[in-house]
Amino acid sequence: MPDEPQPPTSAQRQLEPGVQRDFRAAMSYGDYLHLDQVLSAQHPLSVPQRHDELLFIIQHQTSELWLKLMLHELRAVRQLLRVDDLRPALKGLARVKHIQTTLTEQWSVLATLTPSEYAEFRSFLASSSGFQSWQYRAVEFILGNKNKDMVDVFDHHPQAQQMLRELLHERSLYDEFLAYLHRMGHPVPPELLDRDWTKPYRFNPDLVPTFTTIYERSREHWMAYEACEELIDLEDNFQLWRFRHLKTVERIIGSKQGTGGSSGVPFLRRALELTFFPELYAVRGEIQDVGAAPL
Repeated sequence: MPDEPQPPTSAQRQLEPGVQRDFRAAMSYGDYLHLDQVLSAQHPLSVPQRHDELLFIIQHQTSELWLKLMLHELRAVRQLLRVDDLRPALKGLARVKHIQTTLTEQWSVLATLTPSEYAEFRSFLASSSGFQSWQYRAVEFILGNKNKDMVDVFDHHPQAQQMLRELLHERSLYDEFLAYLHRMGHPVPPELLDRDWTKPYRFNPDLVPTFTTIYERSREHWMAYEACEELIDLEDNFQLWRFRHLKTVERIIGSKQGTGGSSGVPFLRRALELTFFPELYAVRGEIQDVGAAPL
């Protein structure tokens, strides 16, 4: 009979001889990540302290960290488009999509907060609200949904206000993509190549035929075609995030006003009507059916 495998004699994993153990003069994991600062940045304000407030704080802090990375990646993608380096730009958009998926899934954790649990500490938020997230506004600005009135909201935070003011006056990601298409020989209306960048992007019907050609001749224009689909993925993900946000808020506070003074759910619902890349949706109604090949 062959020897039968023996059960492990111990549930403890022995440290290998080369594993670093002395960090008096070496950098540790916690040192590199500044974990003392990160893990001490949660300061519940409820009195007496409510158990679920920590969930609320960590949910929003981690969202801000992901938004920071998303903005970092979108800036890099925009710069790559500016110098016609499309392949790594597409890789950057792929990473952004994964970040978006993580952000969207996070709402399922916050959705475990019941209305009665939230009511125990909601008053301690005072006038603070996710509406005041300057990084979220920065992401919207770089994607093209610009609103100069939002810059004034951050008078109390000069650094955030300066970042938004700069993004307000710069080309959005979509603006750079259209400029890239123009340089690659695709017809782009001239008014889209030199406009007031502080204004939100508006639908231009004269651009739709350009995208129709790219889609109908995708093999000929594969890179541009792929980039269009990456942008559609990005917008779809953004809308899913907005929807999950809306439904989570609706589940927890119902028809109550938002802590920042907005109408709450109705205000969030209106955001679902916004679009970053309108022509990329319009083109879907223009693609001609090929039909069956003749016998």
